[in-house]
Amino acid sequence: MQKSKLGLDFEKVEYARGLAKGIAEDVQAFVEQYTTVAVERTLCRLMGIDGVDDNDVPLPNVVVEALKDKGVLNEGALFFIANAMIQTGLNPQQIAEKVSRGELDITQVVTTDGKQIAEVLQPVIDESMSRIRTRRARREHYLNTIGEGPKPYLYIIVATGNIYEDVVQAQAGARQGADVIAVIRTTGQSLLDYVPYGATTEGFGGTFATQENFRIMRKALDEVGEEQGRYIRLCNYCSGLCMPEIAIMGAFEGLDVMLNDALYGILFRDINMQRTLVDQYMSRIINGFAGVIINTGEDNYLTTADAVEAAHTVLASDLINEQLALMAGLPEEQMGLGHAFEMDPMLENGFLLELAQAQMTREIFPKATLKYMPPTKFMTGNIFRGHIQDALFNMIGIWTHQGIQLLGMPTEAIHTPFMSDRYLSIENAKYIFNNMKSIGEEMEFVEGGICRNRAKEVLGNTIKLLEDITKEGLFTALEKGIFGDVKRPKNGGKGLEGVTMKGDNYFNPFVELMKGKR
Repeated sequence: MQKSKLGLDFEKVEYARGLAKGIAEDVQAFVEQYTTVAVERTLCRLMGIDGVDDNDVPLPNVVVEALKDKGVLNEGALFFIANAMIQTGLNPQQIAEKVSRGELDITQVVTTDGKQIAEVLQPVIDESMSRIRTRRARREHYLNTIGEGPKPYLYIIVATGNIYEDVVQAQAGARQGADVIAVIRTTGQSLLDYVPYGATTEGFGGTFATQENFRIMRKALDEVGEEQGRYIRLCNYCSGLCMPEIAIMGAFEGLDVMLNDALYGILFRDINMQRTLVDQYMSRIINGFAGVIINTGEDNYLTTADAVEAAHTVLASDLINEQLALMAGLPEEQMGLGHAFEMDPMLENGFLLELAQAQMTREIFPKATLKYMPPTKFMTGNIFRGHIQDALFNMIGIWTHQGIQLLGMPTEAIHTPFMSDRYLSIENAKYIFNNMKSIGEEMEFVEGGICRNRAKEVLGNTIKLLEDITKEGLFTALEKGIFGDVKRPKNGGKGLEGVTMKGDNYFNPFVELMKGKR
């Protein structure tokens, strides 16, 4: 049995984990009955369908919309594409191009038996799986040869709106010492029900997530990584209405970290909860197979609710997210479960309360690559105090052995900070990480003290919340606004029309292949 520095009762932890598993199983029972337009577009991409039509509509969208218009999407895109391959002798890309030109109605193709369908799909499936394995092997080769920076990984953001300018910023950040570069998406992309195509140079508050942009940035980070003698990880966002599509693009192009959390999309982007939980399952299967670390969005709850009062909602969500990820075959080591230092800096002993919560999170999820978010809620107005807050945040990061440290910095609010500020934030973290490297092993938490009492309080409140969710189910609990003080209707939100129950002919061979074969 693991020994807790905080004196946590691990029987209570396992009870909480069991509650979360039951909640996740209830969600999974729903998820497995349905598919969505985004899942079907993802399968098209896995079959090699890419590009756009004459109106710049992505070909995966063209194929899936054709099936949806005919009312047969519930049978699955693979069923109709495979039938068309058998009857026409064309490959999936050629079939998609014919559909886009109105030259082929794949719903009218004569249906063949399951054995023929499996035979015609197998070479295409093998090619896609091999493509992802090759990308993963490339990452592992770099890690085994040039290595990487120590944990916590130093994580910074770039968000110019122009992928080529992002490259300049990203390479500069890597040279300053960053280990993870996150390319922030342009504002509102999570609500687009398609993925833009090609390299992009105009975005607001970020840069469009496209497969070509992923390729450009991956190449740039490999170049600077070889120069610096350490592997630089690339992060983007497979959340929103195209969650699994962006996951497969990232898998093809060698991304390392993906922001991936359905609850974030439900609460803060008003995406329909039924659709996005189905999408999340497919996206996590892909991320697990590709060796991608997922980052979850629990830190955002504390931007809309009090960080002291709502701390238990973060832990409850972490536990549920852990179980949903395990059901998708995602290893614990690839879980960047989220939490954040969002307490009012004027709060007495706030540092100790936060230290307790960060240590608690590490002890409850010992194998996870935890993602720790900086204090941003109270950063406006005084950048000098903010820099000190970031130092306190960095102290807790090294003390509690976090996995990914998203660095705060003085001009963070403009999303593309001044390079000088980025340097200051990296210098701050390196200085503290080096000087306090072993503090976690040296320090103990006194029985009956603030830290131990706080951890027990948060765990107790988490159990009560999970018990309440168990009674109502996650969908109903979300309707009532239990996370982040945000209420969302079960049958509302964006994207509901993209959900359909699977039909008798539906099949998706990628799910079990990716879950079962690393």
